[in-house]
Amino acid sequence: MSKKSRSKLWFLVHSWLALPIWFFVLIVCVTGTLAVVSQEIVWLANPQMRASPPSDDAPRLNYDEIIAAIKKAEPQTLVEGISRPDESHFALDVDVSYPDGRSVTVYVNPYSGVIQGTAPQFNFKAFTRALHGWWLVPFTNGYSWGWYLVSFLALPMLASLVTGLVVYKRFWKGFFRPTLRIRHGARIFWGDFHRLSGIWSIWFIAVISITGVWFLIKAILFDNQISITTEPVVSVVSRESVPLTITGKPAPMINLEQAIKVAQEQIPGLDASFVTLPSNAYSHLSVGGRSWYPLMFQTAEVNPYNGDIASTRLLSDRTGLEFVTESMRPLHTGDFGGIWIKLIWFFFGLLLSMMILSGLLIWTKRTALATANAFKRSNKTPRPVSRPQTVMNQQTPEGNL
Repeated sequence: MSKKSRSKLWFLVHSWLALPIWFFVLIVCVTGTLAVVSQEIVWLANPQMRASPPSDDAPRLNYDEIIAAIKKAEPQTLVEGISRPDESHFALDVDVSYPDGRSVTVYVNPYSGVIQGTAPQFNFKAFTRALHGWWLVPFTNGYSWGWYLVSFLALPMLASLVTGLVVYKRFWKGFFRPTLRIRHGARIFWGDFHRLSGIWSIWFIAVISITGVWFLIKAILFDNQISITTEPVVSVVSRESVPLTITGKPAPMINLEQAIKVAQEQIPGLDASFVTLPSNAYSHLSVGGRSWYPLMFQTAEVNPYNGDIASTRLLSDRTGLEFVTESMRPLHTGDFGGIWIKLIWFFFGLLLSMMILSGLLIWTKRTALATANAFKRSNKTPRPVSRPQTVMNQQTPEGNL
């Protein structure tokens, strides 16, 4: 075998060894696409999660009315927190605990206050996000190696975006004159599809890869005990501020609507989508939600006895670095603008998965043909080398005579 043939053979071995990596990238993209709409898929499969209004003009109950309805149905239940999903057709997620020590999340109808069911500890939403995010590898001491493995894929994805734009000259013409030939064979179709989907997914690939790189950096910083947050540690309610009662029962607290009103006065435009009740006599009542900037939550810690604001975490409190890094997760998941944003992320996630699949098909077919040709050349019987006959005039002593 010649030196050139050996080099081609090693290149083919190298190409085939990359096949599992690209399959892994494809699986990560597919699971990420499913994770975007996993909550909606669970909603379709589980009727307990659905919010069914008794009539078209039925008003939603406020948080105090929700707690009162739960207490009426189950007097021994302790409500720990209430969370309202972005979509109005979802039931409320209410964290409760029972006298026997159980702590669960229940689905509560926001129109009637009826407990519709108990949320499972692990469902399809948790499965797809765990499979996509850290390959189901458990977290033991810091971030799991599955998290590192998945987030590391953002680097070749970002590199592929850059090199693709360099290789594809004048790629912007694909926006104005898209080409997708469907009657010229599978190879041409998948090649056109790969280029066209790549052009229209430039912004999405950039968002996913850049945010994925941040997840890698985040894990490295955490595992090395490096913090970039400026969020202060909220002090507990002082002993002197906790009212004493003669009977020894817990002191009366302000209602949740009053706490939300106080928080909204401090944070204009706040849409209070979750509240966390005090876990003990010295804890604050937390109110949080989004405002004009949908990628980030703002919160207020409220004294549950007198309604004073103990601390806030506003958009203006973040540094420039925090403003960017805290926006990474919702940008990666598409979980910041309701169902329509999720559908956009789902569509382009599906397009990205198909683009990787088309590239994988093109690459596999090309590598398979090259491998077959290489084996044909190596098994081919070499032809005998024909040497031209040279007529030599041999001079003998007789010939010289």
